[in-house]
Amino acid sequence: MYMKKYLLGIFAMSLGMSISSCNKAAEEAETTENEEVQSIGIKIAYVELDTLMSQYQLYKDYSEVLTHKGNNIQNTLAQKQRTLEGHAAAVQKKYESNGFTTRDELERAQSNIQREQQELAQLADRLNNEFNEEQARINTEARDSIQSFLKRYNKTKKYDYVMVKAGDNLLIANPKYDITQDIVKGLNKRYKRSAEVNEHIKAEKEANK
Repeated sequence: MYMKKYLLGIFAMSLGMSISSCNKAAEEAETTENEEVQSIGIKIAYVELDTLMSQYQLYKDYSEVLTHKGNNIQNTLAQKQRTLEGHAAAVQKKYESNGFTTRDELERAQSNIQREQQELAQLADRLNNEFNEEQARINTEARDSIQSFLKRYNKTKKYDYVMVKAGDNLLIANPKYDITQDIVKGLNKRYKRSAEVNEHIKAEKEANK
């Protein structure tokens, strides 16, 4: 639902941080600019955000989890809305056919419709809040996972900065310093899918059959 939008910011923040990290460059600097950078001891690498988001299994799994939960919320609210509309239509029909014998009876029926409307609005707020809380938890887990991996990665790699490349935020980026696949491979190697995630993914696949 909103997973990609939210995680885009989280991944950008996590990967765009200034950190001490990563491996010696595969090749020595050959251009004047590279020589100048190396001469002051700064080593920089970058990660393609779109590639990371499309290939990191944690991101893909939780996208399915949130999609499943979002669909459940939509289906629940839609069913409740249809029931409410049915009740309202029945009251209207009874009113038009002079089915209410007293004004008090009509007012009670109208009051019941209003109560159902309020309950539906409260349910929508509660379910949306729960969904947002789940999103926040997942975003935090994704961010912490990346930061934790990069800290370990940094123990054997020696980059001073690992930057994130999203769209054209980096106007020029030498592919020689692209470590995206290295990061994706490392993240996926240490990622273990939880039982909860397995259940949600299974349920989503069953629902889509």
